[in-house]
Amino acid sequence: MGCGSCGTSKDGAPGGCQSHGNCASGGCNRMNVHDWLANLPFSDPESNCKIVEVSFNNGSRKEYFRNTTVHYYEKGQMVAVEGTGGFDVGMVNLTGELVRLQLKKNNIDEKSPDLKKIMRKATEQDISKLLESKSREAQMLIRSRAIARQLKLDLKMAEVEVQADGRKATYFYIADDRVDFRELIKLYAAEFKVKVEMRQIGARQEAGKVGGIGSCGRELCCSTWLTDFKSVNTNAARYQNLSINQTKLSGQCGRLKCCLNYELDTYLDALQFFPNDADTLEVARGKAYLIKKDIFKNIMWYTLSDSSKHYPLSIETVKRIKSQNKQGIRPEELETVEVITGKPKEVEPEYADLVGQISLKSLEKTTRKRKDRERNQQNRQTSPNRPSLPQENRQQQAGGGQVRNPQQKNIPSGGNAVNRGPQQGQPGKGVGGQQGGNRNRQGNPRQQQRPQQGGAKPPANK
Repeated sequence: MGCGSCGTSKDGAPGGCQSHGNCASGGCNRMNVHDWLANLPFSDPESNCKIVEVSFNNGSRKEYFRNTTVHYYEKGQMVAVEGTGGFDVGMVNLTGELVRLQLKKNNIDEKSPDLKKIMRKATEQDISKLLESKSREAQMLIRSRAIARQLKLDLKMAEVEVQADGRKATYFYIADDRVDFRELIKLYAAEFKVKVEMRQIGARQEAGKVGGIGSCGRELCCSTWLTDFKSVNTNAARYQNLSINQTKLSGQCGRLKCCLNYELDTYLDALQFFPNDADTLEVARGKAYLIKKDIFKNIMWYTLSDSSKHYPLSIETVKRIKSQNKQGIRPEELETVEVITGKPKEVEPEYADLVGQISLKSLEKTTRKRKDRERNQQNRQTSPNRPSLPQENRQQQAGGGQVRNPQQKNIPSGGNAVNRGPQQGQPGKGVGGQQGGNRNRQGNPRQQQRPQQGGAKPPANK
């Protein structure tokens, strides 16, 4: 929904947003919520929830405010709400019946008098003050870290959030032990001229505020949608047959990854069908120790003490061997099952050797034909009035040396063609003034007996 550079601009609006974060699409907030009950009609409009969820600091903090006016605030609108000694500006994140479910989830009473109110819709002056206050946060964070270092306090300042009117600043810090920061608050109040509030957060909350890309290639869950951080221990990795590698199981916060709990319930449900007291099996060769459990194939892997080979056993086989051990019976061997590793081997297609089917003779024929074609085109361009006879169309009979051409009429044997006569139905004159046909030249008999080029030798006259 939102752009990929949300929360990276200096003024608090997502980079690339032409509406300065007010497009009402819901994708500008870091922790976005989709109101799937927004367009559903209700029979009693007066019973709708009057509480509105407002997000601050680009979605990293959310609070609930009461809407005492008759104005309806839509998602994405900037509103001015009651703050500590002044007002604050935030964006409407959720309205309607889903807010009532969120209040029930967070154990907040809808009719509690401690809920603050929405004052008005944010004006241009309110937004300008908000941008002015946000521009001070970076310098205040650098200075606050220097002051804490001078006092030699064992804490890490993670973030500073200034209220829209500039009267209050909230400092988020990380500390392993209890810190006495009474002197620190006095220095902060005198330095920045604001009301100081110190709020301790954990390493996971810090990673959510900083943001980043996880090993899965996506944005961190703590910075996009995760708000409730549950404890993660190494048992979650053991149930999922993961190697206890601290570098691979730790996130950017230095703690175990939150995603280890996502599939833990599925693994626990699948492990109910596996026997719990089957860590060791006794056979004739010795003891077999359990290595891992495969919930996808329902197989338990064992290894013998005197061998490094792994033996896959089915759940029924393990239960049978365990019952035999209770009776004092040790089977001779472990009945393994066939395990198909990976995908079935694909048959490679047979490729025909096309190199031997191509000879140089075929290439030479193609080249020769192309050259002959080019030569004929050049001859036609040089002498367009004189038609050229193709070599393959010249045929001569053995008796008289007659030449046949599909473009000419029959020429009687005994001489060479001198001129082509007119077509049928067209007047024409031959050599010597004769019309209607071709005239043969009666010349030297030696010329008649001379064979033509490419023809057979005529027989001698008797």
